[in-house]
Amino acid sequence: MAVSTSPAIDLSAALVLTPPPLGDWLVIAPVVLMIGVGALLLMVRKSVRLHGVIALAALALLVVLDVALLWRVSVNGPVTMVMGRWLPPYGIAFTADLFGAAMALASAVAAFAAGIAALADIDGAGRRYGFFPFLMLLMAGVSGAFLTGDIFNLYVWFEVLLISSFGLLILGSEPRQIDGALKYALLNLIATTLFLVAVGYLYAVFGTLNMADLAQKVTLAPPDAPLTTLTALFVLAFAMKAAAFPVNFWLPASYHTPRIVVSALFGGLLTKVGIYALIRVTIMLMPVEREALSFVIAVSAALTMVLGALGALAQTDTRRLVGYVVIAGIGNMMAGVAVGTPAAVAGAVLYALHSIITMTALYLLAGEAARIGGSWSLATLGGLYRRSPVFAAISFLLILAAAGLPPLSGLWPKIVLLKAALDIGAWWLATSILLSAFLLTLALARVFLLAYWRPQPALPASAAPVAADWRITVPLAGLAALSLVFGLFPEPVLNLSQAAADGLGNPQAYINSVFPGGRAP
Repeated sequence: MAVSTSPAIDLSAALVLTPPPLGDWLVIAPVVLMIGVGALLLMVRKSVRLHGVIALAALALLVVLDVALLWRVSVNGPVTMVMGRWLPPYGIAFTADLFGAAMALASAVAAFAAGIAALADIDGAGRRYGFFPFLMLLMAGVSGAFLTGDIFNLYVWFEVLLISSFGLLILGSEPRQIDGALKYALLNLIATTLFLVAVGYLYAVFGTLNMADLAQKVTLAPPDAPLTTLTALFVLAFAMKAAAFPVNFWLPASYHTPRIVVSALFGGLLTKVGIYALIRVTIMLMPVEREALSFVIAVSAALTMVLGALGALAQTDTRRLVGYVVIAGIGNMMAGVAVGTPAAVAGAVLYALHSIITMTALYLLAGEAARIGGSWSLATLGGLYRRSPVFAAISFLLILAAAGLPPLSGLWPKIVLLKAALDIGAWWLATSILLSAFLLTLALARVFLLAYWRPQPALPASAAPVAADWRITVPLAGLAALSLVFGLFPEPVLNLSQAAADGLGNPQAYINSVFPGGRAP
């Protein structure tokens, strides 16, 4: 009998041979869950009455998984799992640090609240056209973007969430939705193309796209490496996706067109993925080049927050008004990137977590106010306080949060960002933060005075009073309570944001989780 004489192959040089700890599976569990449930919903597409129940159960489980992941990362440090058992940087890595895990958890909470609201907002036709499968795919893309450790796969997850967002945006096929989708798709496809060009350029320079590997190799790059050009491409691409000046005009032209729960998901989650990518690339991977571009980023941030606040002040349509509030918040987060100190980055992270919750709630609030009052226009809305005092009280809290006023969560990130700007002498940027906050307060106070406090306009005799829907009020109350708790007891979230910022500024723990020896082979 023939006996093989080929030498034994040492697989330990290429593959991970030890099974990963059970807790490490939490890194990919959110993505696997959302893709799996999305496929399940397609299989039961003829039983649309089950879609809401299945989707809500999956989103509740997603929140639990993200809580467990954040806890594991906070206790044990960054966690990495590599697909196919290939050793990094060759295998595709999923890496969760405090920043990514916290963003994933906040997004899951916002999506769960939006999922409850969808039970009221999405009718049978919308469910038959696939709202809940699209929602699962969207959350798979959002979770993957926050948890990936590979910059090309960050691009892939951007594509996943964009594909699902296109489906959600045109759900209903109304002419205004098609018009909004065209503007949304055009600008986002341009941004995606820029992102892909930058990724290809990055690979040509360094021969790797693993973020931990890049964090090491960028520091050893030759003097003639075009790192500033690369960083500028990334900044432009992510600024377009985040709706920062001067490429922010697509957001108020498109976010008011879909169903309000879709607008809530977009306003709360999608722009924050762009901000997340901007912070991850500029702070962790290319800090020196970020410093070279800091003035340009700061000018864009100041114009974004001030023009966004002015846009909100000029609007009478509540949906468009909320879109400009989202834009103003993007400017605040970019200010943290521009300043770049650990405190400023912590402020940007804290603002992102606050904005995910608050902007989701603000869109749901605008939709329910329009349903109760019968109009999206501040010219005809009124008397909401008398119609539903509970809904008005929740609205008041969320308006305080969005304006950055105490005792809600919006106060603390603005204080942190303001102090960080003053610490480096950027008084004009600090002035922009204060001016934007003042203008937003005026715009949102105007909404409350006109839509809630002003007497109700005369209605036709045949018009029946409309009560607040508990499927909207309950998630709104939950999000408002979360903002209030964070506002009254900010220390845990402040500490989390500071630790996340420290991990971005000093990514050695992140690198060690990917390369246990401390350096790529």
